[in-house]
Amino acid sequence: MSTFVLVHGAWHGGWCWDRVAPLLRATGHEVHTPTLTGLSERAHLLSPTVGLDTHAEDVVRLLDVLDLREVVLVGHSYAGQIVTAVADRRPERIARRVYLDAFVGSDGEAARDLLPETVEHHWAESAAEAGFGWLVPVRKLSVLGVTEQADVDWLTPKLTPHPWKTYTNPLRLTGAVDGVPAAFVECVSWMRVFQRHADRARERGWPVHELDTGHEAMVTAPKALAEVLLEL
Repeated sequence: MSTFVLVHGAWHGGWCWDRVAPLLRATGHEVHTPTLTGLSERAHLLSPTVGLDTHAEDVVRLLDVLDLREVVLVGHSYAGQIVTAVADRRPERIARRVYLDAFVGSDGEAARDLLPETVEHHWAESAAEAGFGWLVPVRKLSVLGVTEQADVDWLTPKLTPHPWKTYTNPLRLTGAVDGVPAAFVECVSWMRVFQRHADRARERGWPVHELDTGHEAMVTAPKALAEVLLEL
């Protein structure tokens, strides 16, 4: 059986996998869903110093302390940066890295560099004006393809602002990550901010799967997502 480590994206917490994790566990797999420093139930640890390295270290510590091996490391959205950083630091522990509608970054690239120009401008402006210069306020869920009121009601109270530094910190890679097999899952029923990254994955020879749902696949299409992860 595999060990899945599911890493959430901006504004979320480990709870966002609550509809997916039981489906993976039901087939005998071990599943971990850490919450990153400064977010959700760990929002009390939020400060302007929380950056990409902080979040990468969150996951590295999880792998080391629990001695996790043969891990399928899944990152949603922003967490693609974390998956890349962690797999570069602990390649011997990762069996496969999976990018779920997520950034596929290279050495020296920051998440803000990987956004479409109009989206990057909006995020930077939001951080500067409404986020005190260091926070990204929560985006409207409708923009992310969440339309069912029950899903909106479940997500909204739990979402918290995200530290902008995680988007401005560049990846610093040794190249070890290149030896870890990878796959991409694109969510195609929204504005497809990550289509460029699906294309980058194809260029690198990774398998690319498409899900007919919005960006929040773990919420809006948990069964379909779990099936893809189990196939991988």
